[in-house]
Amino acid sequence: MQCIVNRRAQFSASHRYWLPELSEAENIEKFDVCSRFPGHGHNYVLFVSIAGELDKYGMVLNLSDVKHVIKREVTSQLDFSYLNDVWTEFQQTLPTTENIARVIWQRLAPHLPVVRVQLFEHPELWADYTGNSMEAYLTTSTHFSAAHRLAHSNLSDTENAEIYGKCARPHGHGHNYHLEVTVKGEIDPRTGMIVDLVALNQAIEDYVIEPFDHTFLNKDIAYFGEVVPTAENIALYISNLLRSPIQELGAKLYKIKLIESPNNSCEIYCTESESNSTSAVENEQVLMPV
Repeated sequence: MQCIVNRRAQFSASHRYWLPELSEAENIEKFDVCSRFPGHGHNYVLFVSIAGELDKYGMVLNLSDVKHVIKREVTSQLDFSYLNDVWTEFQQTLPTTENIARVIWQRLAPHLPVVRVQLFEHPELWADYTGNSMEAYLTTSTHFSAAHRLAHSNLSDTENAEIYGKCARPHGHGHNYHLEVTVKGEIDPRTGMIVDLVALNQAIEDYVIEPFDHTFLNKDIAYFGEVVPTAENIALYISNLLRSPIQELGAKLYKIKLIESPNNSCEIYCTESESNSTSAVENEQVLMPV
């Protein structure tokens, strides 16, 4: 039986985004505070996913052996290092989160049946790499607070209460929404980036956070005057708002995840065509993977 198991590791390292062929002003414009000398550091959290058939002992691989491979090939070399200098790959392509994930895959693939490398630079920024050449995924997370009422305009209060329960109460209720935006793209062979992160975060701020934060969605966002602002509909609307701005930045919107509460969240996976977007609703504990 095919099974995927995940191993967690961590390392602390510093890096700097700086291209010697650019002037100081050009580096600052491109990389902002990440260009500052002598660099900055992170406590990286790494998840390595490996796949295989279960053996007679009920394991894909002995996780003790997996632990030692990850330590030998990756963490012992990266921990307390200056990433720009530690591996030659980072001299050609900067050690961005997405590129570090890609190079870690390359280092581990000869020794382990890797199917995914996920690297957290911090809890609000992480990258996924699945072995597809220079393609990677980058996720940034943020939050906003808003109120809403779940009620369909064509139904009576009694009918809405039957469908939406206490969420249909006349004066609404609020949530601290947690939003995750995942983009997909090709890693630039020089900058190591699939998208300008500063520009991406600014687009999310401009198109979502600023207009949504501290609002009553049904009344303050025209779209939800006609559409019931369920978590699913909010996530779908956000995906439609961000699709074009992200494409203009040279990447593709891959997924929107909206966490309404620790028990409820939804995901919108964005396809090439807006009409093919699908949603998947789930109840889950919102935790960093372990």
